[in-house]
Amino acid sequence: MSRIGKLPIVLPKGVEVNVSDKNLVTVKGAKGTLTQKMDSSITLKNVEGKIILERATEQKRHKAMHGLYRALIASMIKGVNEGYKTEQELVGVGFRAAHKGQMLELTLGYSHNVSFELPVEIKVTTTTEKGKNPTVFLECADKQLIGAVAAKIRSLRKPEPYKGKGIKFAGEILRRKAGKSAGK
Repeated sequence: MSRIGKLPIVLPKGVEVNVSDKNLVTVKGAKGTLTQKMDSSITLKNVEGKIILERATEQKRHKAMHGLYRALIASMIKGVNEGYKTEQELVGVGFRAAHKGQMLELTLGYSHNVSFELPVEIKVTTTTEKGKNPTVFLECADKQLIGAVAAKIRSLRKPEPYKGKGIKFAGEILRRKAGKSAGK
């Protein structure tokens, strides 16, 4: 049996899980509503406040789907209950971040400012403190969406290995290279 797929998911208070006839799972909670289409070989049961997923056969594909959908539904439940947060730092002289509504305005050392429009589901805040790097905070109920948006923002200026300038996640450890003078 799938190690992940066989684990039950405990439903926190205030979270509802519904399955439509077309294998569409809807999770409602305090932070919002998320939906996910499930494979027809996986069935979902709500037993005494726990969600249990079962697969039709022992085929390799069904075993893989079993663990996948269990993980997706567990992250949906956590997202609508607690939400997900990411924090990114802009490391570099003159790097700035500001936001107006859903528009993120970044100054990243290019000849122009970079404007990045965020999806409606994501809440953004930016901070700039003296002596610290500007930071961008993202909050969302959807783990996949917040991860994709954070990766897209990071790709605008990836950290380079010599000075470490660029957009990095808070707490991320970068591999640094020695410059030309280190070889002498």
